[in-house]
Amino acid sequence: MQCECCGDEAGRFAPESLARYIDHTLLKPEAAVSDIERVCDEAAAHHFASVCVNPSYAALVAKRLRGSSVTPCCVIGFPFGTHTPEAKAAETAQAVADGVMEVDMVLNVGAVKSGDWGLVERDIMAVVKAAGNAGVKVILETCLLTDEEKVHACEIAKRSGASFVKTSTGYSVGGATPHDVALMRKTVGPGMGVKASGGIRTYEDAVAMLQAGANRLGCSAGIKIIEGKTGTEGY
Repeated sequence: MQCECCGDEAGRFAPESLARYIDHTLLKPEAAVSDIERVCDEAAAHHFASVCVNPSYAALVAKRLRGSSVTPCCVIGFPFGTHTPEAKAAETAQAVADGVMEVDMVLNVGAVKSGDWGLVERDIMAVVKAAGNAGVKVILETCLLTDEEKVHACEIAKRSGASFVKTSTGYSVGGATPHDVALMRKTVGPGMGVKASGGIRTYEDAVAMLQAGANRLGCSAGIKIIEGKTGTEGY
């Protein structure tokens, strides 16, 4: 998976061209069926990369997006990553059976902080195996990790067969930063995906992440971004 944006200048990214990078995301616990259907319809109309939701809506999203160019996606072990590898694998298997083609799993942050890298690897590998042909994105929750831990987690995710490494859930103390995206891209190289997620709310935010090396963006403000709205404009 070649990164298409490393080294590009900001002016190269026309707002409407960013749609192909965006995972249109709705993970609020209060999201109703009508909200999920709206997000799916927006994604299909604007040709976003995917729609990412909680697992209980996986089947609905897969059905709603059928026939479109948009990939159905859901989160796994969200938002803390503290589920056992077996629980994450079971959740993944159900999601794939429901029709998703990508899953975004939260790695076990506590295992990382404890230096239990064997558990981190087993955790990711269990999801990759259960996902089969579906792509796996590994959420690092970068705001909680040191740079050394980020690098090691990226190396394990790559070795375990994940398709992407991803910065954040958006539910912790911080989100994506250009520094973290650049570090992740440097670590995994050009052949693996890097997804920036958490706090990407404007066109400028999106371009900064793409410049840093991301080739996927997770955001709930996708419409605002492709309209080119800046941090000072209303939504």
